[in-house]
Amino acid sequence: MSTERRLYVGANLRRMRRDLGLTQADMASDLEVSASYIALLERNHRPLSAEMLLRLAQTYRIDIAALAGNADSDDAARLQAVLKDPMFADIDLPSLETADAATNFPGVTEALLRLYTAYQEEQLALADRTAEAHATGAGSAIEAPDPVAESRRFLAARRNNFPTLDDAAERLAQNVASHEGLAGYLKARHGLRVRRLPANVMVGSVRRLDQHRKEILLDDSLDTASQTFQLALQLAYLEMRAEVAAVLAEGSFATESGERLTRRALASYAAAAILMPYTAFARAVEARRYDVEALARQFAASFEQTAHRMTTLQKPGQERAPFFFIRVDEAGNVSKRLDGAGFPFARHGGGCPLWSVHHAFRTPRQIVTQWLELPDGQRFFSIARTVSAGGGAYGALRVERAIALGCAAEHADRLIYTQNRPGPDQATPIGVTCRLCHRTDCTARSAPPIGRQILVDDIRRTSAPFGFSDN
Repeated sequence: MSTERRLYVGANLRRMRRDLGLTQADMASDLEVSASYIALLERNHRPLSAEMLLRLAQTYRIDIAALAGNADSDDAARLQAVLKDPMFADIDLPSLETADAATNFPGVTEALLRLYTAYQEEQLALADRTAEAHATGAGSAIEAPDPVAESRRFLAARRNNFPTLDDAAERLAQNVASHEGLAGYLKARHGLRVRRLPANVMVGSVRRLDQHRKEILLDDSLDTASQTFQLALQLAYLEMRAEVAAVLAEGSFATESGERLTRRALASYAAAAILMPYTAFARAVEARRYDVEALARQFAASFEQTAHRMTTLQKPGQERAPFFFIRVDEAGNVSKRLDGAGFPFARHGGGCPLWSVHHAFRTPRQIVTQWLELPDGQRFFSIARTVSAGGGAYGALRVERAIALGCAAEHADRLIYTQNRPGPDQATPIGVTCRLCHRTDCTARSAPPIGRQILVDDIRRTSAPFGFSDN
């Protein structure tokens, strides 16, 4: 009895054909087979024979291992992650059936994944419009599209995780390592020399590509981690443009600025993935128990770059603890927000002043930990610390911001920051924002919650600017 394992490579074959810009008829002509046979292979209705595998490798000069990889299992993992959404909770969806669907119906699987991502984006857009309508008191929120909100929705709908960028960056990182770093690789591969120039010569730019002189110019006031990141970002623009464009094409943007902001965010994602390759970084976070400072030193990155990268570790089949990330200034303005942990960020207005991210400025460069409890009972654990931007020379402007990184309570025991610390029973009660928080005993309140009647009582309620009824 034969125990030979049949090889089904439908998803990989389809991706390879599209990357080569071929139709099924073109590939069939090159391989001297029928177009219907190519279609059957791509739908996993026929296994790939050894003869056909060799013919593909010889015709298109591809790596056999890459063609025979595990794209189908990746699709199954992505589909399983989607089907964990609470909206499917009442449907019995065994993992074996999910895997069979991904393997036997790759086209349907891809269609479902795209549809679910589009659904998430629309849900986030609706939440933004509803929040704005409540905040302004308008019956409907008809306003000009917000490019920043567009970009944030695109990232949030995908949980800030892009496996195709991670895979491409990991391959690129291996090539960079063989050339003794980014500068060596850029010189050998692209003939580009790195030069560092004073800020006044750069005229406000931190990085410039001079094609005429074949040079990458960097602001010499940047610290080492920032200079390295800028080189990785330039490399991403040079060699990962197609991958970034493919991810960007999955979205729908109402404004050109929103699309450009998202492209920049994806390029930065790719740069971080080059510096902190997914497989090595995911292994390191577990080994070091999510110690951001230790990981930053291991990968020669900044604290903020490392914390940012930790929000991306949700590659199907290789997930790590899911994190959310936020960066604020001393006035409470949010300049970056990423959510991979289901944290209900305030989309409009200020955040909760009881959250330690707003207190981190009192103890610069020190990590502040805190358990958080939302009004609905959800608990999270967060760390906060200040980070600096700018500076680099005497008199140069330096901007201090605070970042917070956190996860749901069920993952907190994996973090080094929770050892020998009080548990979630000591959580600080916070709200999403004052206008949505209905805690009656909060002394830090700055505005009444929507829909509550204000009580004008200057005798009993001296600890808050106003009180409101409980019903």
